[in-house]
Amino acid sequence: MIDNIYPIYDQMMTRADKEELLCQHGLMVWFTGLSGSGKSTIAMGVERELHKQGILCRILDGDNIRAGINRNLGFSAEDRMENIRRIAEIGKLFVQTGIVTLACFVSPTNDVRCLARSIIGEADFKEVYVSTPLEECERRDVKGLYARARKGEVKNFTGISAPFEVPENPTLEIDTSLLSLEASVSKVVGMVLSFQNK
Repeated sequence: MIDNIYPIYDQMMTRADKEELLCQHGLMVWFTGLSGSGKSTIAMGVERELHKQGILCRILDGDNIRAGINRNLGFSAEDRMENIRRIAEIGKLFVQTGIVTLACFVSPTNDVRCLARSIIGEADFKEVYVSTPLEECERRDVKGLYARARKGEVKNFTGISAPFEVPENPTLEIDTSLLSLEASVSKVVGMVLSFQNK
């Protein structure tokens, strides 16, 4: 316990209360993969499909988070770990409020993904590995980052000057160079709905 910190969780309404109100179960869908692999694009499609079915979602996206709450962090190993720790803590609040949370982060190592899983909780954490190959991500170069990284203008860029560790046991694996957006979205929606129906 941190000195002079006294959480009041026992006085708050419970997760079950929130889920009963929303008629849904909180869940973290953690998308990991290289920049340009399709994480956020899939998540936005999933959000729209679940919205049609009356399921409240929240997308947490790397660029949006780094433009706000994590704007003081760089891309060193330590800062990447802190980035994921903060995101996981925020995500846990959403999940415990009964919201299906779609987190889109490169999260390049098994250690950072294990940290997120441990914070959020095994039962609530579903990992989706968007395994689109580097060559395809670089061909797309949606944000122009790969070209800059190749020139040495972007340091510690995952896939070029920093490593990406393939997830050991993802819940789903999606290669957007082989699957259409519609098929990719359908796979994730199906997984989320199977969890909701338990």
